[in-house]
Amino acid sequence: MPGNPTVTELLRPLADVTDRGVHDGDDFTSWRDHLRAAARLASALRARLDPARPPHVGVLLGNTPFFSTVLVAAGLSGIVPVGLNPTRRGAALARDVAHADCQLVLTDGADALDGSTPGVDVVDVESLEWAAELAAHDDAPVAFADLHPDDLYMLIFTSGTSGEPKAVRVTHDKVAFPGRMLAERFGLGPADVFYLSMPLFHSNAVMAGWAVAVAAGGSIALRRKFSASRFIPDVRRYGATYANYVGKPLSYVLATPEQPDDADNPLRFLYGNEGAPRDIGRFAKRFGVTVVDGFGSTEGGVAIARTPDSPDGSLGPLTDEVDIVDVDTGEPCPPGKVGELINPTGPGWFRGYYRDEGAEAQRMAGGVYHSGDLAYRDENGYAYFAGRLGDWMRVDGENLGTAPIERILLRHPDVVETAVYPIPDPTVGDQVMAAMVLVDGAEFDGEAFTAFLAEQSDLGPKQWPKFVRIASALPRTATFKVLKRVLSSEGTDCADPVHPISRA
Repeated sequence: MPGNPTVTELLRPLADVTDRGVHDGDDFTSWRDHLRAAARLASALRARLDPARPPHVGVLLGNTPFFSTVLVAAGLSGIVPVGLNPTRRGAALARDVAHADCQLVLTDGADALDGSTPGVDVVDVESLEWAAELAAHDDAPVAFADLHPDDLYMLIFTSGTSGEPKAVRVTHDKVAFPGRMLAERFGLGPADVFYLSMPLFHSNAVMAGWAVAVAAGGSIALRRKFSASRFIPDVRRYGATYANYVGKPLSYVLATPEQPDDADNPLRFLYGNEGAPRDIGRFAKRFGVTVVDGFGSTEGGVAIARTPDSPDGSLGPLTDEVDIVDVDTGEPCPPGKVGELINPTGPGWFRGYYRDEGAEAQRMAGGVYHSGDLAYRDENGYAYFAGRLGDWMRVDGENLGTAPIERILLRHPDVVETAVYPIPDPTVGDQVMAAMVLVDGAEFDGEAFTAFLAEQSDLGPKQWPKFVRIASALPRTATFKVLKRVLSSEGTDCADPVHPISRA
Protein backbone atom coordinates (compact mmCIF):
# COMPACT_ATOMS: atom_id res chain seq x y z
CA MET A 1 0.00 0.00 0.00
CA PRO A 2 1.65 3.28 -1.14
CA GLY A 3 2.29 5.71 1.67
CA ASN A 4 2.45 3.09 4.41
CA PRO A 5 5.52 3.23 6.65
CA THR A 6 8.29 0.67 7.07
CA VAL A 7 9.87 -0.49 10.31
CA THR A 8 13.06 1.07 8.96
CA GLU A 9 11.42 4.49 8.88
CA LEU A 10 10.20 4.11 12.46
CA LEU A 11 13.71 3.24 13.65
CA ARG A 12 15.58 6.02 11.84
CA PRO A 13 14.72 8.83 14.33
CA LEU A 14 16.05 6.70 17.22
CA ALA A 15 19.63 6.40 15.92
CA ASP A 16 21.03 9.14 18.19
CA VAL A 17 18.61 8.92 21.13
CA THR A 18 20.41 8.41 24.45
CA ASP A 19 17.76 9.28 27.07
CA ARG A 20 15.31 6.54 26.07
CA GLY A 21 15.69 2.90 25.21
CA VAL A 22 15.23 -0.64 26.52
CA HIS A 23 14.89 -1.63 30.19
CA ASP A 24 15.54 -5.19 31.34
CA GLY A 25 15.58 -5.61 35.11
CA ASP A 26 18.14 -3.14 36.41
CA ASP A 27 19.83 -2.84 33.01
CA PHE A 28 19.17 -0.05 30.52
CA THR A 29 20.34 0.33 26.93
CA SER A 30 19.76 3.57 25.05
CA TRP A 31 18.20 3.46 21.60
CA ARG A 32 21.51 4.68 20.14
CA ASP A 33 23.40 1.74 21.64
CA HIS A 34 20.52 -0.65 20.84
CA LEU A 35 20.71 0.28 17.15
CA ARG A 36 24.50 -0.07 17.21
CA ALA A 37 24.13 -3.57 18.67
CA ALA A 38 21.58 -4.36 15.95
CA ALA A 39 23.97 -3.18 13.24
CA ARG A 40 26.68 -5.43 14.70
CA LEU A 41 24.25 -8.36 14.80
CA ALA A 42 23.08 -7.77 11.23
CA SER A 43 26.69 -7.75 10.04
CA ALA A 44 27.49 -10.98 11.90
CA LEU A 45 24.40 -12.70 10.51
CA ARG A 46 25.09 -11.58 6.96
CA ALA A 47 28.56 -13.11 7.27
CA ARG A 48 26.95 -16.45 8.15
CA LEU A 49 24.02 -16.48 5.72
CA ASP A 50 24.08 -17.96 2.24
CA PRO A 51 23.08 -15.06 -0.06
CA ALA A 52 21.55 -17.54 -2.52
CA ARG A 53 18.93 -18.60 0.05
CA PRO A 54 16.20 -16.63 1.85
CA PRO A 55 17.77 -14.64 4.75
CA HIS A 56 15.57 -16.34 7.33
CA VAL A 57 16.83 -16.57 10.92
CA GLY A 58 14.95 -18.60 13.52
CA VAL A 59 14.50 -16.83 16.87
CA LEU A 60 13.95 -19.06 19.91
CA LEU A 61 14.25 -16.55 22.74
CA GLY A 62 12.45 -15.16 25.73
CA ASN A 63 11.50 -11.47 25.92
CA THR A 64 15.08 -10.28 26.16
CA PRO A 65 16.92 -7.22 24.86
CA PHE A 66 18.59 -9.53 22.37
CA PHE A 67 15.20 -10.44 20.87
CA SER A 68 14.51 -6.71 20.43
CA THR A 69 17.96 -6.37 18.88
CA VAL A 70 17.00 -9.00 16.31
CA LEU A 71 13.83 -7.05 15.46
CA VAL A 72 15.85 -3.87 15.03
CA ALA A 73 18.44 -5.70 12.91
CA ALA A 74 15.63 -6.87 10.63
CA GLY A 75 14.50 -3.27 10.23
CA LEU A 76 18.01 -2.10 9.41
CA SER A 77 19.10 -4.87 7.04
CA GLY A 78 16.21 -6.85 5.57
CA ILE A 79 17.14 -10.06 7.42
CA VAL A 80 13.90 -11.92 8.20
CA PRO A 81 13.40 -13.20 11.77
CA VAL A 82 11.23 -16.30 12.18
CA GLY A 83 9.44 -16.36 15.52
CA LEU A 84 9.69 -19.87 17.00
CA ASN A 85 7.37 -21.06 19.75
CA PRO A 86 9.45 -22.30 22.72
CA THR A 87 6.65 -24.59 23.88
CA ARG A 88 7.13 -26.75 20.78
CA ARG A 89 9.81 -29.42 21.04
CA GLY A 90 11.67 -32.00 19.01
CA ALA A 91 10.12 -32.94 15.68
CA ALA A 92 7.40 -30.26 15.92
CA LEU A 93 9.93 -27.48 16.40
CA ALA A 94 12.21 -28.93 13.72
CA ARG A 95 9.24 -28.95 11.35
CA ASP A 96 8.72 -25.21 11.91
CA VAL A 97 12.43 -24.47 11.36
CA ALA A 98 12.48 -26.43 8.11
CA HIS A 99 9.14 -25.11 6.86
CA ALA A 100 10.31 -21.51 7.26
CA ASP A 101 13.65 -22.18 5.52
CA CYS A 102 15.65 -21.00 8.53
CA GLN A 103 19.37 -20.92 7.77
CA LEU A 104 20.22 -20.77 11.46
CA VAL A 105 18.50 -20.48 14.82
CA LEU A 106 19.36 -17.98 17.55
CA THR A 107 18.44 -19.33 20.96
CA ASP A 108 18.95 -18.91 24.68
CA GLY A 109 17.52 -22.40 25.25
CA ALA A 110 19.28 -24.72 22.79
CA ASP A 111 18.02 -27.82 24.61
CA ALA A 112 14.54 -27.21 23.12
CA LEU A 113 15.92 -28.17 19.70
CA ASP A 114 17.50 -31.34 21.09
CA GLY A 115 19.67 -31.88 18.03
CA SER A 116 16.62 -32.24 15.81
CA THR A 117 17.58 -29.70 13.13
CA PRO A 118 20.44 -31.27 11.12
CA GLY A 119 21.95 -28.87 8.63
CA VAL A 120 20.78 -25.80 10.53
CA ASP A 121 23.27 -24.00 12.76
CA VAL A 122 22.02 -23.43 16.30
CA VAL A 123 23.64 -20.44 17.99
CA ASP A 124 23.59 -20.05 21.77
CA VAL A 125 23.43 -16.26 22.03
CA GLU A 126 24.61 -16.36 25.66
CA SER A 127 27.81 -18.27 24.85
CA LEU A 128 31.32 -16.85 24.91
CA GLU A 129 31.83 -18.07 21.35
CA TRP A 130 28.93 -15.99 20.08
CA ALA A 131 30.12 -12.95 22.03
CA ALA A 132 33.51 -13.25 20.33
CA GLU A 133 31.86 -13.63 16.93
CA LEU A 134 29.82 -10.47 17.49
CA ALA A 135 32.86 -8.57 18.71
CA ALA A 136 34.48 -9.04 15.31
CA HIS A 137 31.71 -6.79 13.91
CA ASP A 138 31.92 -3.99 16.48
CA ASP A 139 32.73 -1.45 13.79
CA ALA A 140 29.62 -2.18 11.70
CA PRO A 141 27.94 1.16 10.92
CA VAL A 142 24.28 1.85 11.65
CA ALA A 143 22.97 1.84 8.09
CA PHE A 144 19.35 1.81 6.97
CA ALA A 145 18.62 -0.48 4.02
CA ASP A 146 16.31 0.67 1.23
CA LEU A 147 13.30 -1.40 2.25
CA HIS A 148 9.69 -1.08 1.11
CA PRO A 149 6.32 -1.42 2.88
CA ASP A 150 5.53 -4.72 1.14
CA ASP A 151 8.95 -6.28 1.82
CA LEU A 152 8.92 -9.27 4.15
CA TYR A 153 9.83 -8.26 7.71
CA MET A 154 9.08 -11.43 9.71
CA LEU A 155 7.50 -14.84 9.61
CA ILE A 156 5.17 -15.43 12.54
CA PHE A 157 3.54 -18.80 13.10
CA THR A 158 -0.12 -19.12 13.98
CA SER A 159 -0.84 -20.64 17.37
CA GLY A 160 -1.67 -24.06 15.95
CA THR A 161 -4.77 -24.57 18.08
CA SER A 162 -6.52 -26.39 15.22
CA GLY A 163 -3.60 -28.08 13.46
CA GLU A 164 -0.01 -27.49 12.38
CA PRO A 165 1.00 -23.82 12.72
CA LYS A 166 1.13 -21.80 9.51
CA ALA A 167 3.88 -19.25 8.84
CA VAL A 168 2.21 -15.88 8.23
CA ARG A 169 4.03 -13.44 5.97
CA VAL A 170 4.43 -10.25 7.99
CA THR A 171 5.49 -7.33 5.83
CA HIS A 172 7.03 -4.06 6.98
CA ASP A 173 3.78 -2.13 6.67
CA LYS A 174 1.91 -4.81 8.59
CA VAL A 175 4.09 -4.00 11.62
CA ALA A 176 4.78 -0.30 11.13
CA PHE A 177 1.22 0.77 10.32
CA PRO A 178 -0.43 -0.52 13.54
CA GLY A 179 2.57 0.73 15.53
CA ARG A 180 2.11 4.27 14.27
CA MET A 181 -1.69 4.08 14.32
CA LEU A 182 -1.88 2.96 17.96
CA ALA A 183 0.72 5.51 19.08
CA GLU A 184 -1.34 8.27 17.48
CA ARG A 185 -4.67 6.86 18.67
CA PHE A 186 -3.61 6.90 22.32
CA GLY A 187 -1.47 10.03 22.11
CA LEU A 188 1.72 8.18 23.04
CA GLY A 189 5.15 9.73 22.63
CA PRO A 190 8.76 9.88 23.82
CA ALA A 191 7.80 10.27 27.50
CA ASP A 192 5.89 6.96 27.55
CA VAL A 193 7.19 3.57 28.71
CA PHE A 194 5.84 0.43 27.05
CA TYR A 195 5.68 -2.75 29.13
CA LEU A 196 6.14 -5.91 27.06
CA SER A 197 5.40 -9.20 28.82
CA MET A 198 3.63 -11.04 25.99
CA PRO A 199 5.91 -13.36 23.93
CA LEU A 200 7.76 -11.50 21.20
CA PHE A 201 7.56 -14.46 18.81
CA HIS A 202 3.83 -13.66 18.49
CA SER A 203 2.14 -10.93 16.47
CA ASN A 204 0.42 -9.23 19.42
CA ALA A 205 3.70 -8.36 21.14
CA VAL A 206 5.35 -7.22 17.91
CA MET A 207 2.48 -5.20 16.40
CA ALA A 208 0.64 -3.99 19.52
CA GLY A 209 3.66 -3.63 21.79
CA TRP A 210 7.16 -3.34 20.34
CA ALA A 211 6.15 -1.45 17.18
CA VAL A 212 4.03 1.03 19.17
CA ALA A 213 7.01 1.87 21.37
CA VAL A 214 9.28 2.34 18.35
CA ALA A 215 6.71 4.50 16.55
CA ALA A 216 6.19 6.65 19.64
CA GLY A 217 9.92 6.97 20.29
CA GLY A 218 9.39 5.94 23.91
CA SER A 219 11.11 3.31 26.05
CA ILE A 220 10.50 -0.42 26.32
CA ALA A 221 10.40 -2.38 29.57
CA LEU A 222 10.79 -6.11 29.07
CA ARG A 223 9.75 -9.08 31.17
CA ARG A 224 11.20 -12.36 29.94
CA LYS A 225 7.95 -14.21 30.66
CA PHE A 226 4.54 -12.93 31.77
CA SER A 227 3.88 -12.98 35.50
CA ALA A 228 0.50 -12.04 36.96
CA SER A 229 1.94 -11.28 40.39
CA ARG A 230 4.67 -9.04 38.94
CA PHE A 231 2.52 -7.18 36.41
CA ILE A 232 1.57 -4.16 38.56
CA PRO A 233 4.90 -4.09 40.47
CA ASP A 234 6.72 -4.00 37.12
CA VAL A 235 4.44 -1.25 35.84
CA ARG A 236 5.34 0.82 38.89
CA ARG A 237 9.03 -0.05 38.74
CA TYR A 238 9.46 1.14 35.18
CA GLY A 239 6.82 3.87 35.18
CA ALA A 240 5.03 2.05 32.38
CA THR A 241 2.14 3.94 30.81
CA TYR A 242 1.15 1.40 28.14
CA ALA A 243 0.98 -2.39 27.98
CA ASN A 244 -0.40 -4.98 25.59
CA TYR A 245 -2.01 -8.37 26.19
CA VAL A 246 -3.53 -11.30 24.37
CA GLY A 247 -5.92 -13.86 25.82
CA LYS A 248 -6.13 -14.54 29.55
CA PRO A 249 -3.61 -12.19 31.26
CA LEU A 250 -6.39 -9.86 32.44
CA SER A 251 -8.00 -12.79 34.25
CA TYR A 252 -4.71 -13.86 35.79
CA VAL A 253 -3.87 -10.40 37.11
CA LEU A 254 -7.41 -9.98 38.45
CA ALA A 255 -7.00 -13.27 40.31
CA THR A 256 -4.16 -11.79 42.41
CA PRO A 257 -5.18 -10.52 45.88
CA GLU A 258 -6.73 -7.05 45.79
CA GLN A 259 -4.76 -4.24 47.41
CA PRO A 260 -6.06 -0.83 48.55
CA ASP A 261 -3.54 0.94 46.27
CA ASP A 262 -4.20 -1.12 43.10
CA ALA A 263 -5.23 1.99 41.16
CA ASP A 264 -2.09 3.86 42.27
CA ASN A 265 0.01 3.05 39.22
CA PRO A 266 1.20 4.96 36.11
CA LEU A 267 -0.50 2.69 33.53
CA ARG A 268 -2.79 4.70 31.25
CA PHE A 269 -3.65 2.30 28.42
CA LEU A 270 -3.90 -1.47 28.15
CA TYR A 271 -4.52 -2.67 24.60
CA GLY A 272 -5.05 -6.22 23.38
CA ASN A 273 -7.46 -8.83 22.17
CA GLU A 274 -9.42 -11.86 23.36
CA GLY A 275 -9.90 -10.55 26.88
CA ALA A 276 -12.92 -12.05 28.66
CA PRO A 277 -15.75 -9.48 28.40
CA ARG A 278 -16.45 -9.53 32.13
CA ASP A 279 -12.75 -8.85 32.91
CA ILE A 280 -12.32 -5.73 30.79
CA GLY A 281 -14.47 -3.47 32.96
CA ARG A 282 -13.28 -5.07 36.19
CA PHE A 283 -9.64 -4.51 35.26
CA ALA A 284 -10.23 -0.91 34.22
CA LYS A 285 -12.00 -0.09 37.48
CA ARG A 286 -9.61 -1.89 39.82
CA PHE A 287 -6.38 -0.57 38.31
CA GLY A 288 -7.57 2.81 37.02
CA VAL A 289 -6.59 2.18 33.41
CA THR A 290 -8.31 2.45 30.04
CA VAL A 291 -8.62 -1.07 28.61
CA VAL A 292 -9.23 -1.34 24.87
CA ASP A 293 -9.95 -4.81 23.52
CA GLY A 294 -9.82 -5.30 19.76
CA PHE A 295 -10.47 -8.31 17.57
CA GLY A 296 -8.03 -9.63 15.01
CA SER A 297 -5.51 -12.34 14.19
CA THR A 298 -1.93 -12.72 13.03
CA GLU A 299 -3.19 -12.95 9.45
CA GLY A 300 -4.88 -9.55 9.73
CA GLY A 301 -7.65 -10.14 7.20
CA VAL A 302 -10.44 -9.08 9.58
CA ALA A 303 -10.28 -6.50 12.36
CA ILE A 304 -13.05 -5.15 14.56
CA ALA A 305 -12.63 -2.32 17.06
CA ARG A 306 -14.92 -1.55 19.97
CA THR A 307 -16.47 1.91 20.09
CA PRO A 308 -17.56 3.80 23.22
CA ASP A 309 -21.18 2.82 22.57
CA SER A 310 -20.46 -0.88 21.88
CA PRO A 311 -22.67 -3.13 24.05
CA ASP A 312 -20.97 -5.18 26.76
CA GLY A 313 -19.67 -8.45 25.36
CA SER A 314 -19.65 -7.33 21.74
CA LEU A 315 -16.57 -7.14 19.52
CA GLY A 316 -17.72 -3.82 18.12
CA PRO A 317 -19.70 -2.68 15.08
CA LEU A 318 -19.50 -4.40 11.72
CA THR A 319 -18.02 -2.29 8.91
CA ASP A 320 -17.89 -2.42 5.12
CA GLU A 321 -14.81 -4.65 5.49
CA VAL A 322 -16.38 -7.11 7.94
CA ASP A 323 -19.46 -9.27 7.43
CA ILE A 324 -20.98 -12.44 8.88
CA VAL A 325 -22.07 -15.03 6.33
CA ASP A 326 -23.67 -18.46 6.30
CA VAL A 327 -20.90 -21.09 6.28
CA ASP A 328 -22.65 -23.19 3.63
CA THR A 329 -24.21 -20.58 1.32
CA GLY A 330 -22.00 -17.52 1.79
CA GLU A 331 -25.11 -15.36 2.19
CA PRO A 332 -25.17 -12.66 4.90
CA CYS A 333 -26.57 -13.94 8.19
CA PRO A 334 -29.59 -12.21 9.73
CA PRO A 335 -29.32 -10.95 13.33
CA GLY A 336 -28.89 -13.75 15.84
CA LYS A 337 -27.67 -16.40 13.40
CA VAL A 338 -24.11 -17.67 13.82
CA GLY A 339 -21.91 -17.53 10.75
CA GLU A 340 -18.30 -16.92 9.69
CA LEU A 341 -16.58 -13.54 9.91
CA ILE A 342 -15.24 -12.55 6.50
CA ASN A 343 -13.77 -9.55 4.74
CA PRO A 344 -15.92 -9.22 1.61
CA THR A 345 -13.60 -6.59 0.09
CA GLY A 346 -10.53 -8.83 -0.18
CA PRO A 347 -7.47 -9.83 1.87
CA GLY A 348 -7.26 -6.78 4.13
CA TRP A 349 -3.85 -6.96 5.82
CA PHE A 350 -3.41 -10.63 4.97
CA ARG A 351 -0.16 -11.04 3.02
CA GLY A 352 -0.36 -14.80 2.63
CA TYR A 353 1.32 -17.82 4.17
CA TYR A 354 4.88 -18.84 3.51
CA ARG A 355 5.10 -22.08 1.51
CA ASP A 356 1.45 -22.99 2.02
CA GLU A 357 -0.48 -22.20 -1.13
CA GLY A 358 -3.31 -24.57 -0.21
CA ALA A 359 -4.03 -22.87 3.10
CA GLU A 360 -3.71 -19.46 1.47
CA ALA A 361 -6.19 -20.39 -1.25
CA GLN A 362 -8.62 -21.67 1.38
CA ARG A 363 -8.37 -18.36 3.26
CA MET A 364 -9.16 -16.42 0.08
CA ALA A 365 -11.77 -18.76 -1.43
CA GLY A 366 -14.12 -16.83 -3.68
CA GLY A 367 -11.95 -13.72 -3.50
CA VAL A 368 -12.99 -12.88 0.07
CA TYR A 369 -10.99 -13.38 3.25
CA HIS A 370 -12.33 -16.18 5.45
CA SER A 371 -11.32 -15.71 9.09
CA GLY A 372 -12.37 -19.12 10.38
CA ASP A 373 -14.02 -17.31 13.30
CA LEU A 374 -17.70 -17.56 14.12
CA ALA A 375 -19.86 -14.64 15.19
CA TYR A 376 -23.40 -13.29 15.12
CA ARG A 377 -24.78 -9.77 14.86
CA ASP A 378 -27.48 -8.03 16.83
CA GLU A 379 -30.22 -5.83 15.40
CA ASN A 380 -27.93 -2.77 15.55
CA GLY A 381 -25.04 -4.33 13.65
CA TYR A 382 -22.74 -5.14 16.57
CA ALA A 383 -20.82 -8.41 16.31
CA TYR A 384 -20.46 -11.06 19.03
CA PHE A 385 -17.79 -13.76 18.98
CA ALA A 386 -19.16 -17.32 18.79
CA GLY A 387 -15.97 -19.41 18.66
CA ARG A 388 -13.78 -20.91 15.97
CA LEU A 389 -15.09 -22.71 12.91
CA GLY A 390 -13.15 -25.73 14.19
CA ASP A 391 -15.15 -25.49 17.45
CA TRP A 392 -18.45 -25.73 15.59
CA MET A 393 -20.77 -28.27 17.22
CA ARG A 394 -23.64 -30.11 15.58
CA VAL A 395 -26.19 -30.82 18.32
CA ASP A 396 -29.51 -32.41 17.38
CA GLY A 397 -29.16 -31.11 13.84
CA GLU A 398 -28.30 -27.54 14.86
CA ASN A 399 -24.93 -25.79 14.47
CA LEU A 400 -23.74 -24.15 17.70
CA GLY A 401 -20.83 -21.87 18.50
CA THR A 402 -18.98 -22.30 21.78
CA ALA A 403 -18.28 -18.72 22.86
CA PRO A 404 -21.90 -17.77 23.75
CA ILE A 405 -22.08 -20.78 26.08
CA GLU A 406 -18.75 -19.86 27.65
CA ARG A 407 -19.94 -16.32 28.34
CA ILE A 408 -22.97 -17.71 30.18
CA LEU A 409 -20.94 -20.17 32.27
CA LEU A 410 -18.59 -17.36 33.32
CA ARG A 411 -21.51 -15.66 35.05
CA HIS A 412 -21.30 -18.28 37.78
CA PRO A 413 -19.45 -16.70 40.72
CA ASP A 414 -17.29 -19.79 41.29
CA VAL A 415 -16.10 -20.13 37.67
CA VAL A 416 -12.74 -18.50 36.90
CA GLU A 417 -12.14 -20.00 33.45
CA THR A 418 -14.09 -22.22 31.12
CA ALA A 419 -13.84 -23.85 27.71
CA VAL A 420 -16.75 -25.39 25.83
CA TYR A 421 -16.06 -28.01 23.18
CA PRO A 422 -17.74 -30.90 21.34
CA ILE A 423 -17.45 -34.58 22.13
CA PRO A 424 -19.04 -37.29 19.96
CA ASP A 425 -22.67 -38.14 20.59
CA PRO A 426 -23.16 -41.94 20.81
CA THR A 427 -25.86 -41.73 18.13
CA VAL A 428 -25.05 -38.86 15.77
CA GLY A 429 -23.45 -35.43 15.91
CA ASP A 430 -21.97 -33.87 19.04
CA GLN A 431 -22.61 -33.38 22.71
CA VAL A 432 -21.66 -30.20 24.58
CA MET A 433 -18.95 -30.54 27.19
CA ALA A 434 -17.42 -27.82 29.37
CA ALA A 435 -14.15 -27.74 31.29
CA MET A 436 -14.15 -25.29 34.19
CA VAL A 437 -11.59 -23.93 36.62
CA LEU A 438 -13.13 -22.86 39.93
CA VAL A 439 -12.03 -20.23 42.41
CA ASP A 440 -9.75 -21.49 45.15
CA GLY A 441 -11.63 -23.47 47.76
CA ALA A 442 -14.85 -23.85 45.76
CA GLU A 443 -16.53 -27.26 45.52
CA PHE A 444 -18.62 -28.24 42.52
CA ASP A 445 -22.27 -28.88 43.38
CA GLY A 446 -24.09 -30.51 40.47
CA GLU A 447 -27.61 -29.68 41.69
CA ALA A 448 -26.75 -26.04 42.40
CA PHE A 449 -25.04 -25.77 39.01
CA THR A 450 -28.09 -27.19 37.24
CA ALA A 451 -30.24 -24.64 39.05
CA PHE A 452 -27.87 -21.89 37.90
CA LEU A 453 -28.16 -23.03 34.28
CA ALA A 454 -31.96 -23.08 34.56
CA GLU A 455 -31.89 -19.42 35.59
CA GLN A 456 -30.04 -18.34 32.43
CA SER A 457 -32.81 -17.24 30.09
CA ASP A 458 -30.47 -16.98 27.08
CA LEU A 459 -29.14 -20.55 27.40
CA GLY A 460 -30.91 -22.59 24.75
CA PRO A 461 -31.92 -26.20 25.41
CA LYS A 462 -29.29 -27.51 22.99
CA GLN A 463 -26.56 -25.39 24.59
CA TRP A 464 -26.75 -27.13 27.96
CA PRO A 465 -23.48 -28.91 28.80
CA LYS A 466 -23.95 -32.66 28.91
CA PHE A 467 -20.78 -33.07 30.98
CA VAL A 468 -18.69 -30.73 33.12
CA ARG A 469 -15.01 -31.33 33.74
CA ILE A 470 -13.54 -29.64 36.83
CA ALA A 471 -9.90 -28.88 36.13
CA SER A 472 -7.12 -27.14 38.02
CA ALA A 473 -5.92 -25.57 34.74
CA LEU A 474 -6.77 -25.67 31.04
CA PRO A 475 -4.23 -26.73 28.40
CA ARG A 476 -2.95 -23.63 26.63
CA THR A 477 -0.53 -22.42 23.99
CA ALA A 478 2.27 -20.02 24.87
CA THR A 479 -0.07 -17.20 23.86
CA PHE A 480 -2.74 -18.30 26.34
CA LYS A 481 -5.15 -19.84 23.84
CA VAL A 482 -6.97 -22.93 25.06
CA LEU A 483 -6.11 -26.15 23.22
CA LYS A 484 -9.66 -27.34 22.75
CA ARG A 485 -8.62 -30.18 20.47
CA VAL A 486 -6.80 -31.68 23.47
CA LEU A 487 -9.91 -31.38 25.63
CA SER A 488 -12.14 -32.81 22.88
CA SER A 489 -9.83 -35.77 22.30
CA GLU A 490 -9.81 -36.64 26.01
CA GLY A 491 -13.58 -36.28 26.34
CA THR A 492 -14.91 -37.81 29.54
CA ASP A 493 -11.93 -40.15 29.81
CA CYS A 494 -9.60 -37.76 31.57
CA ALA A 495 -7.72 -37.35 34.84
CA ASP A 496 -10.06 -34.65 36.17
CA PRO A 497 -13.45 -35.23 37.81
CA VAL A 498 -16.28 -35.27 35.25
CA HIS A 499 -19.90 -34.62 36.25
CA PRO A 500 -22.89 -35.50 34.05
CA ILE A 501 -25.42 -32.66 33.87
CA SER A 502 -29.12 -33.17 33.31
CA ARG A 503 -31.52 -30.44 32.28
CA ALA A 504 -33.69 -29.13 35.10
